[in-house]
Amino acid sequence: MSMGADDPVPPPGFKGLRPLPQLIFSARWLQLPLYLGLIVAQCVYVVLFLKELWHLVLGAMKFTEQEIMLVVLGLIDVVMISNLLIMVIVGGYETFVSRLELEKHPDQPEWLSHVNASVLKIKLAMAIIGISSIHLLRTFIYAGSLGKDGGIYTETGVMWQAIIHGLFILSAIGVALVERMGQSGYDKPKHH
Repeated sequence: MSMGADDPVPPPGFKGLRPLPQLIFSARWLQLPLYLGLIVAQCVYVVLFLKELWHLVLGAMKFTEQEIMLVVLGLIDVVMISNLLIMVIVGGYETFVSRLELEKHPDQPEWLSHVNASVLKIKLAMAIIGISSIHLLRTFIYAGSLGKDGGIYTETGVMWQAIIHGLFILSAIGVALVERMGQSGYDKPKHH
C-alpha cells in the first residue's frame, strides 16, 4: 500500500502506541455516531425550513405584516440553528475525532483553518446568543397582547426570557475573557 503525498508520515523511530494508549486514543471514534446523528438532525431542519417556507408562500396574500415577520423570524431561527449544527459537526469532528484535510478545498470555511476547542466554544456561544435574540424578538412582537386573555406570553415569562438572554451574553463574555486570559499566558515570553 503506497502513501499519498498528504498522508501523515510517522517520525523516524516511531514504533506505534502501546495497547492501552492506543485504545484510549481510538475511543475518539465513538463520537462518530454522534456527529452522524447531528447530520440527521440537520436534515430534519431542512425539512422544517421547507415546510415553513411553503407556509409563507401559501399565506403571502392573506397574512398580515406581523404574521409574515413571525414566519420569517422562524425561518431565520431554523437557519441559525442549522449553522450551529454545522459548526458543531464540522468543528467538533475536526477538533476531537480526525482531520478533514480540507486545506486545499475551495469551499473550506474560513473559520475552520483556525478552529480549536476554544474557538469552537466562542463561536457556539455567539450562535446561541443569536438564536436567543431571535426568540426574544419574536416574544417582543407579541408584547402587545401581554396580560390579555389568549395572550401567548406573560409579563413574568418575558422578563425571564430577557434575563436568560442577558445571562447568555454574560456567559459568552466570560468564556471569551477566560480564553483571552489563557491565550495571554501562552503568548508571554518566558524569562529565565
